[in-house]
Amino acid sequence: MKFLITGAGGFIGSHLAEQCVIEGFNIRVLLRYNSRNSFGWLENSIYRKEIEVTFGDIRDFDSVVRVMEGCQGVFHLAALIGIPYSYVSPLAYIKTNVEGTYNVLEAARILQLENILITSTSETYGTAQYIPMDERHPIVGQSPYSASKIAADQLAISYHKAFNLPVKIARPFNTFGPRQSARAIIPTIIAQIINRHDEVRLGNVNPTRDLTYILDTVQGFLEIWKSKTLYGEIVNIGMNEEISVSELACMIAKFLNKEIRILSDSDRIRPAQSEVNRLRCDNAKILANTNWRPRYSLEKGIKETIDWISENRVLYKPEIYNV
Repeated sequence: MKFLITGAGGFIGSHLAEQCVIEGFNIRVLLRYNSRNSFGWLENSIYRKEIEVTFGDIRDFDSVVRVMEGCQGVFHLAALIGIPYSYVSPLAYIKTNVEGTYNVLEAARILQLENILITSTSETYGTAQYIPMDERHPIVGQSPYSASKIAADQLAISYHKAFNLPVKIARPFNTFGPRQSARAIIPTIIAQIINRHDEVRLGNVNPTRDLTYILDTVQGFLEIWKSKTLYGEIVNIGMNEEISVSELACMIAKFLNKEIRILSDSDRIRPAQSEVNRLRCDNAKILANTNWRPRYSLEKGIKETIDWISENRVLYKPEIYNV
C-alpha cells in the first residue's frame, strides 16, 4: 500500500517521511514546485532513494488529485505555519490552509482513500481557559493563522460526517527539534546565544508552551494513523507540561554555559489580544487509545537540538528577523 505525505520537505514532514521509511511504509511525497527542484529537508536525507518525490502545489486541485492517484492514504501536513506573517497576508493562509485542505479532502473522497490524517495545531485553542487542555476545550481564532486551521479542521470533520470519509485529526502542541525554522522560539534562542553569546532578542517572554520533541510528535502521528477507532476525532499530541519563554531561554543558556541578557524586541510581540498566553496539553486521549509514549524529556530534546543547530549554524541568520 502506498501513502502520500504533503508538506514532506518541511520540519515535521521530513521527519515523518523518514520514520515512515524506517517502519516500512511505501511513501510518495508532494513537495511544492520550485525551479531548483529542491527537496527541502529531504534533499540530503539518507532515505532519499526510498522516497518517491513529486512536485506540485497544495493549492492546485488538479495537482493534488494527480499525486494522490494510486495511494491508499494521506498524511496532510502542507500548510503556511508562521503566525506573524498571517497578520500580513491572511488570504495566503486561507488559500493554503483552508483551500489546500479542501483539495486533499475532496481528492480523497473522489479516489476513495482509506485513511486520511489532517494536521491541526494547539493554536486553534487560543489561550487556555482551563488546564490541562483536552480536545473538548473551546476553539478560539486569535490569529488569522489559527482561524485558518480551525476552518480546515472543521472542514475535515464535516467530510467525515457528511461523506463518511475516514478522517483523523492530529493536534500537536508546540514541536521542536532539528530542522525547525529560525522563526520558532527554541531555534532562535539557540542561534542567538551561539552567535551573540550574551544577548537574546525576544518578544513576550511570559507565555507558557507545552513542548514535544520532534521524534515524539512524529510517533504520535503514526500511532494515530494506525488506530482503528479514532476516525472523525481530534487527538492532542503533547507532554502535559509547560514552561515559560523566559524559563526556556535560561535553560538553553545554562546548557550552553552562557550568561545572557534578554532584550525585548517589539517586532516579535504579537498584538495583545492575539497572544496565546498559556498552553498545556491534556494527552490522556492519545495515551488511552494508542501505544504512544514520549521518549524524550524537554531537557534531552533541547540538548539534541543544540547539538544539531551548533553543527548547522550556517543555516541560521540570527541577526535577521523575518516574519
